[in-house]
Amino acid sequence: MNKPHLRRLTHDPASFWKSAYVHIPFCARVCPYCDFAVVAGADGQADRYLAAVLKEIALTASIGPLDAVYLGGGTPSRFGVDRLAAVLDALRTHHNLRVDAEVSLEANPEDAEPAWAEAVAAIGFSRVSLGAQSFDTQVLTALGRRHSPDQIGDAVKFLREAGVSSMNLDLIFGTPGESLESWQRSLESAITLAPDHVSTYGLTVEKGTELFRAVLGGAPAPDPDDQADKWELAVSFLENVGMTRYEISNFARPGHECRYNLSVWAQGEYLAFGNGAHRHVNGVRSHNFRGLESYLSGIEKDEVFGGVDDRENGAWAKDVERVFLGLRRAAGVEAGWAGRALIISEGGRRLVDAGLIRVEEGRLLVNRPLLTDEVSRLLLSLSAVDC
Repeated sequence: MNKPHLRRLTHDPASFWKSAYVHIPFCARVCPYCDFAVVAGADGQADRYLAAVLKEIALTASIGPLDAVYLGGGTPSRFGVDRLAAVLDALRTHHNLRVDAEVSLEANPEDAEPAWAEAVAAIGFSRVSLGAQSFDTQVLTALGRRHSPDQIGDAVKFLREAGVSSMNLDLIFGTPGESLESWQRSLESAITLAPDHVSTYGLTVEKGTELFRAVLGGAPAPDPDDQADKWELAVSFLENVGMTRYEISNFARPGHECRYNLSVWAQGEYLAFGNGAHRHVNGVRSHNFRGLESYLSGIEKDEVFGGVDDRENGAWAKDVERVFLGLRRAAGVEAGWAGRALIISEGGRRLVDAGLIRVEEGRLLVNRPLLTDEVSRLLLSLSAVDC
């Protein structure tokens, strides 16, 4: 098979978008299922952290103007509005935001009081992603969440009234003890709030988390069959109310797909600031120190990177990653070099014969999204010499 020229794929305009991610690690408590680079009880470090992030932003070469900015965590809504404003001002000054840039903020429902919501909208956040997770009090307790179902609705109301134009609700399904009926009620409750975007994630047991230790000690683990049923229920329900699934876990009303995520999935370039943050610039992926103190002392000594990732080393690896990322999207991904190698491989032919994958107008699509991981494993097992 002839190797292709390296190029941006014309069918994926998101690959041309430029973005920036800012990580805010502070939390009131670490949720039992969370394995992100977060800390609890460290709010006293917030000003030092802000200074480090602002320094990193100022010293980083610009790839702007930026089409999307995403502040995630952690709990960015605990960082203080003045600090959030300083971060956005620094990004505007040093990296230039487009007039219509998507500017997203992750928030916990209990933080979204009216004055806070008004301030967040005033400083330029056009999109807020609320960590709702469930509308079932018992499920919220099991997940270690601090808000009530009513606070979710209040948060959406306050943010809408403040002028935030795009609202996402994050939901988690498959918590042990959650019934199918409970999950149905959570979906119904979410839709009554008229969100523009809904993300639905199956609860996973990540090594090193409180949940991982509990399961090792005999606590029930999430059941894959139960989670499959709940994912299928979410797809059916959300599509019936007019939302489109554009990725395995993400649903949106027209025009409200997350621009930052689309860019990342299409191998667009994005900067990243803060501890544990990962970036993709000029075909190179790198990441910052994960530990809070390591990051802070590092940036204070002008030592930012925790390392360079090797996932995208060479033309073959780059194309494998492009297909790997694109397989999760409902629109699929242009097959290209790696996709064609997958299709003609022995395992790939079996997947085609089983109706699991197909190629349509040059794009590789997964017909059964719940089995995307199986397709991805096969893709990652191939090498350039296989084709």
